[in-house]
Amino acid sequence: MTLLRVEDLTVVFRQRGRPDVRAVDGVGFSVAPGETVGLVGESGCGKSVTSLAVMGLLPRRGVRVEGSVSFDGTELLSLPPDKLRTLRGRELAVVFQDPMTSLNPVVPVGTQVTEVLVRHRGLNEGEARKEAGDLLRRVGIPDPSRRLREYPHQLSGGMRQRALIATALACRPRLLIADEPTTALDVTIQAQILELLKTLVAESGTALILITHDLGVVAGMCDTVHVMYAGRIVERASRHDLFGAPRHPYTGGLLASVPRLDQPRGTRLEPIAGSPRDTIPWDRGCAFAPRCPNRVEECTSATPELLGGHHGLRCFNPLRSGPVREVTPR
Repeated sequence: MTLLRVEDLTVVFRQRGRPDVRAVDGVGFSVAPGETVGLVGESGCGKSVTSLAVMGLLPRRGVRVEGSVSFDGTELLSLPPDKLRTLRGRELAVVFQDPMTSLNPVVPVGTQVTEVLVRHRGLNEGEARKEAGDLLRRVGIPDPSRRLREYPHQLSGGMRQRALIATALACRPRLLIADEPTTALDVTIQAQILELLKTLVAESGTALILITHDLGVVAGMCDTVHVMYAGRIVERASRHDLFGAPRHPYTGGLLASVPRLDQPRGTRLEPIAGSPRDTIPWDRGCAFAPRCPNRVEECTSATPELLGGHHGLRCFNPLRSGPVREVTPR
């Protein structure tokens, strides 16, 4: 059973006097209940824009969104705003990467959690307050009754992220999108937040879309991984297949650039050459071609298609046999 199905999703940003920017270009994937799906890639590859399009949070002015986003049979892209607002929070929820900018700095944390419960679950103020305390306790915040009265700046970074997760989980959503949920946290708190997300998925059967550039997080969390570059998915596979035998040169480059503790001191990392801005339009060839060590003539004259079933690949000259790559799960 598929809970969320995204097909040929395209997001184009328009600016007067400037060329259109195609941030997401024909992306497609599906998520089943209880499944954790990863969207992986460098900054600017379209991961977060994809999540915003799924949630209907992109501005309507200056943005063109095309394709299909189906949630349990309901087409979200054509859903009226009032019905979409009803679904958001109750059935769909998102955890953004920076809780300090996601939480309102002038409103107590308790108010921000309880308003979701009042709006979507119809609880009265007293019931919502009690439920909010239980939620904070569930996500590991000590002394929740006191924390409910505090403002975001009075909480530590880890507590703010936990409060954001509590708000997202308040209505027991069936789909949770976590957009870089551990970026601003230290390693110890990162591990606690990831373990919390893993436990919640296991206990409630919530589907999780995890957006990250951290391959350690992917190794420890995801069932299926989609690697994105320049707005398109260039490789998709199960976690074990992707780490065991990466086929796309971009995926191989991401794995090779991860530091390893079992290497001798002084071993140089192998970064991907260039930057994400070094690209060509997909309609002229492979966008990764200017940075690709496996580039052949066809890469700059034809557009590769995403082929393959279980292990999909968009490449004319893939890695022949990717080395087994051990990445420490977080």
